[in-house]
Amino acid sequence: MIYNDIYKKALDLNFLSIEEGVYLYEKAPVSDLMYLANEIKLKIHGQNSNKVGWIIDRNVNITNVCVAQCKFCNFYRRPGAPDVYITSIEEYKEKIEVLRKFNGDQLLLQGGLHPKLGLSFYTKLFSELKSIYPDLKLHALGPAEIAHIARIEKKSNKHVLEKLIEAGLDSLPGAGAEILVDRVRKIVSRGKCSANQWLDVMREAHKLNIITSATMMFGHIETKKERIEHLIRVREVQDEKENNAYGFISFIPWPFMDEGTQLNTEDGIVNTIKSEEYIRTIAISRIMLPNIKNIQASWLTVGEETAKMCLHAGANDFGSIMIEENVVSVAGATQQFDAEGIQKAIVDAGFIPFLRDQSYKPAKNAKEVSIIG
Repeated sequence: MIYNDIYKKALDLNFLSIEEGVYLYEKAPVSDLMYLANEIKLKIHGQNSNKVGWIIDRNVNITNVCVAQCKFCNFYRRPGAPDVYITSIEEYKEKIEVLRKFNGDQLLLQGGLHPKLGLSFYTKLFSELKSIYPDLKLHALGPAEIAHIARIEKKSNKHVLEKLIEAGLDSLPGAGAEILVDRVRKIVSRGKCSANQWLDVMREAHKLNIITSATMMFGHIETKKERIEHLIRVREVQDEKENNAYGFISFIPWPFMDEGTQLNTEDGIVNTIKSEEYIRTIAISRIMLPNIKNIQASWLTVGEETAKMCLHAGANDFGSIMIEENVVSVAGATQQFDAEGIQKAIVDAGFIPFLRDQSYKPAKNAKEVSIIG
């Protein structure tokens, strides 16, 4: 292959093949990938290319009971374990009041695949939270949970999503994607939905015009070719959506956090993703996904300095200050940011912080929170 031909194809915002993607990912100098990704970002975002998004939300786990038993997760508990829980309404209220003090209005609600929590549990929960806090945004569940609920209820993904929307669901996170290749999923997340099932949930969400995101957890047992295959499968589903639908509004890759996980302690798998490979992955994500507008750098898992470099490699978003996070933090992610710190990091990298909502529109309270302007 000739670099320049692939570079031109990428710069024209055309879809690269899996062979072209793997070739660039493995062979191209990281400086070239950063340049290409940044140029693509400039074409996609135009005059807003100097702005970097961030958000204030809180991640609350609905339950820690999960039958999926993923080998990369330290958080889940088997049904019947002594320390299992289901978060109560009073606990939600306490956590939401703290969120409001931080000027946040979005709750990221995730949990395990609880064998006994069906659709009525979630619709009741969402409705009750919205009745108490009408302005609260629920960024909740994910394709694995939707597929699990649909299986319990013997209903379609569409039915489950429609009922959750009626109850107050605002957007659907891209959690549980890991690597969208079944060879990998059968090893690291056997109890979760297949790659096709994950993608099918998102297809239905896009038809219903739910705001969604897509993720990739990499750096464990997958090959580089399988990472590129993951990107292409996400891109294909995005390409199917109606032009006026939100679809995947962002893509967020982060490295496997290994501390104390079954993959690490039993299988000897360690996180080998260093700064350069993460930057390379951000860049190749921007290059391979010209039909997804926003690429987020995961400062929580790679740290401030690497994340700032990613802003020069195609990323245009820094994600949340993460008032609460309970999954990757128990596997070794120790980074922290408050509102001032995340904005300072963005400014130090040479960009303008942009406090956003989940649809990437300016947050209602952006002026009160901003440290610039």
